[in-house]
Amino acid sequence: MACKHGAKYFPVLKTLALPKDSYAGKVCLVTGGGTGIGKAIARTYSMLGGDVVIAARRLDVLKATSEEIEKESGRKVLPIQMDVRDQESIESCIDKIQERFGKIPNVCLNNAAGNFISPTERLSQNAFKTVVEIVLLGSANVTTAIGKRVIADGNIGCSFLYISTPYCRNSAEFVVPSGAAKNGVESLARSLATEWAKHHMRFNVIAPGPIPTKGAFGNLSNMTMEETIKLVSKHIPVGRVGDLQEVANLASYVTSDYASWMNGSVIDFDGGQQYFNHPSAFGAVCHKIPNEQWDAVRTKIDKNKK
Repeated sequence: MACKHGAKYFPVLKTLALPKDSYAGKVCLVTGGGTGIGKAIARTYSMLGGDVVIAARRLDVLKATSEEIEKESGRKVLPIQMDVRDQESIESCIDKIQERFGKIPNVCLNNAAGNFISPTERLSQNAFKTVVEIVLLGSANVTTAIGKRVIADGNIGCSFLYISTPYCRNSAEFVVPSGAAKNGVESLARSLATEWAKHHMRFNVIAPGPIPTKGAFGNLSNMTMEETIKLVSKHIPVGRVGDLQEVANLASYVTSDYASWMNGSVIDFDGGQQYFNHPSAFGAVCHKIPNEQWDAVRTKIDKNKK
């Protein structure tokens, strides 16, 4: 049974967890930084004194986010259009960062993601391909582009962080391509943690549980966001969903010098959900959707992407 008083006994703290100068002198690249978790972490890096670059495909969204963060932190945020599937686009992004700040990123958050919430039998081969290319290959593309430059220089380093999910190691029902790709991301991080530490790089993973965002909860059926949160919270031992600032605070610690001995770690951050009934929020909701309603869900997902 989930805690009935989660908000009282497991409160959400919205304040920054680290001193405000913790990222002074750091150049932080956040892929998928225009919305959701990426946006929250980019904001926190900027509030902590970092020089922040947010990169994604939709430049209009990036510009709006950068302006929003700048107003709050008082620091410039550089938006760069980039596709993690395109190596030339990635190299161009890193070149622009080096031109602007005089160095390549020494913090890299690999957060760009794609997902299809659907019964697996309704997915096309292209759906699988798209998710794997963005999530797994995209993470590898960005990582190796920066990593090769770090190795070639010999006198710099980088802290890499990847956003994964606990369901990739348990049951990823209704999000099978995402589960498979995220599992690969975790393997990538653990492998490079041992191979590239000698080159002054470290690699860690945060695997958040249910965090209400438009990209996830907004696509989970025809229920309202509030209805979805209420249902999902029943499957989390602490009795509530997570908050974007909680993830951002954890991320800012993991990639900071306060955690310089952390390397190859995969941190589950889900209120204990994976050990309680359904291992994924998607299973808790999607098993209840009749087959004839999936067309309506698909329409809603497509509408939210616009």
